[in-house]
Amino acid sequence: MKYLIAGLGNIGKEYENTRHNIGFKILDALAGASNVVLNDGRYGFVGEMKYKARTFVLLRPTTYMNLSGRAVNYWLKKENIPLENLFVLVDDIALPFGTIRIKAKGSAGGHNGLQNINDVLGTDDYARLRFGIGDNFHKGYQVDYVLGEWTRDEDKELPMLIDHCMEAVKSFGTIGLERTMNFFNTKKR
Repeated sequence: MKYLIAGLGNIGKEYENTRHNIGFKILDALAGASNVVLNDGRYGFVGEMKYKARTFVLLRPTTYMNLSGRAVNYWLKKENIPLENLFVLVDDIALPFGTIRIKAKGSAGGHNGLQNINDVLGTDDYARLRFGIGDNFHKGYQVDYVLGEWTRDEDKELPMLIDHCMEAVKSFGTIGLERTMNFFNTKKR
């Protein structure tokens, strides 16, 4: 069984520790914990992780957030991975910081990365892990907030929360989406 795990974010040093790049952070941690090297490939950095007789193709798109669909579509086709084995990792301002919501499908909810994937794939019928970054910003400052860096307190909690997300990714590939949603759709740990 093969799965495509796409962690969304923006490339470049200036975006490295921003809230919008939580998908990259989770993917990088997953690769690091499994000693997987992400190699520069078409539309992204890619590596293969083996876990319990499954192959997880880890994708860190280099297309920037708003064009993530290009990378996801390319690697789904190249690796011959069915849509039901796609798992996208993204930030979500509608959820309190640290809350995780795994969904089987759904609208983009104003997220440009998800919207581009929906547009390119022609469907929103794929699994996603939405990581709550909160909405602690004044009206008109959403972009500054999502492209802003974590607070000191948030930064302290991130390692534990990222570990929790890594377990959710492994669970998705081993026990399936429904059971993973039942177990992981809780408030922050």
